[in-house]
Amino acid sequence: MKICITGSTGLIGSTATRYFLEKKHRVFGIDNNMRSSFFGKKATTSSTKKSLQKFPHYTHFDVDIREVKKINALFKKEKFDAVIHCAGQPSHDKAAEIPRLDFEINTEGTLTLLEAVRNFSPGATFIFTSTNKVYGDNPNRLPLKELAKRYRFADQHFQGIDETMSIDQNLHSLMGASKAAADLYVQEYGRYFGLKTTCLRLGCVTGVAHHSVKLHGFLSYLIKSLVHTNSYQIIGYKGKQVRDQIDAYDVATAIHEIIKKPPQGTVFNLGGGTKNNASILELIETVSKKLAIKPKITYTPKHRTGDHICYTTNLAKFKKAYPKWRITKSLNQIIDEIIEYEQSH
Repeated sequence: MKICITGSTGLIGSTATRYFLEKKHRVFGIDNNMRSSFFGKKATTSSTKKSLQKFPHYTHFDVDIREVKKINALFKKEKFDAVIHCAGQPSHDKAAEIPRLDFEINTEGTLTLLEAVRNFSPGATFIFTSTNKVYGDNPNRLPLKELAKRYRFADQHFQGIDETMSIDQNLHSLMGASKAAADLYVQEYGRYFGLKTTCLRLGCVTGVAHHSVKLHGFLSYLIKSLVHTNSYQIIGYKGKQVRDQIDAYDVATAIHEIIKKPPQGTVFNLGGGTKNNASILELIETVSKKLAIKPKITYTPKHRTGDHICYTTNLAKFKKAYPKWRITKSLNQIIDEIIEYEQSH
């Protein structure tokens, strides 16, 4: 296959790029390392780019997805079998500082890619790495129970947020809103124009390839902070907010399943699910025990605008559509791998 991957040096993009390169597919990566301008030098992915360029079947383009002429020229020249769209502005807090730029990248950039597919590679499978932030704070309206170290859903049999939850009439971060607009465009190009499009509404994606910073990359940044500075700042909800974690490798295998059997205009929630979730307090305790440290924890009571209190992904729809797919990395394994990586760097 000939595959185009945007955001090819980011966490999901680079993991998917390696995954398909190792299977001997040709990969064309689009990434201009804008992370470094968003989040500073520590967030640069230049080393990832260099490692990917060692693969003979990888071609890199330092192109901004907002550059319509350059994107169109590439798509006109190369007839792609699949487009995996991972590029984007990923931070809640940063979006509030740069609302127009956030919209241009997340929404207009996605539209540029959809148009390029429609005009030059209409048979390609288009997969958009959307986000659970498109649901805004609707998950917070579900009945919750507060425990000593976490919140949980009041209904103990509840299997998590599924795709029927509304994305409308609630508070989003600006990033959540721009990604929701892109999400709707991806659906529409599938349903209106008949393209093979899929939105993956992702929970917290993590892994050793994450160039995490305070504004982006929750679990990786938490572990990095405890490994290197023995400290961490909790923001809001008493540290009892719950997230499910999925390794980027398991997202890559899910993407492969979609390429093998692509739908049209379909939405799937994808995350760690009920087995891979934990609160911040629980994660701090787990990591601290593994490191044998007593961390210095500070607390800011004001939570992030539109932030989820308790989020767990319901995987039923995806597993029904792709029964061979499964999560291969447990939360404990993910934590161990990130600790090992951070201790060696």
